[in-house]
Amino acid sequence: MREADLRQAIATEARTWLGTPYHHQGAVKGAGADCAMLLVEVYHACGLIPRIDPRPYPADWHLHRDAERFLGWVEQYATPVEVPQRGDVALYRFGRCASHGAIVLDWPEVIHASLRDGEVVLADATRNADLAKPGRSAGFFTLFA
Repeated sequence: MREADLRQAIATEARTWLGTPYHHQGAVKGAGADCAMLLVEVYHACGLIPRIDPRPYPADWHLHRDAERFLGWVEQYATPVEVPQRGDVALYRFGRCASHGAIVLDWPEVIHASLRDGEVVLADATRNADLAKPGRSAGFFTLFA
């Protein structure tokens, strides 16, 4: 499949998760997902990563530790980029390290599992109160290198 088609497939698959309730460590479309497992399930469904399972992980790791667990998982499959494209990953710092991920549609539009909203939602990453906060961005990553 061409890269453009794969990028569109990621966006299409991510949209099927909209409205899925937020559930820590959840990975079931329509029943519950968090940001990490949303990324795992979408990229696996599109054939870009193998079936992986980073669980278990504490819900509050980012508040008490400096170790970049989330970033470490992302870096196994993706490389940093300056400008995000459809299908790329946007990482965010909440607490002491990168601890939240979103899937880029057409920047700045992203899909992410939002604890505040209680579900998987669309957001404008430059206007969303949680994502747009100064210093929150931890970078962009692509699975297409």
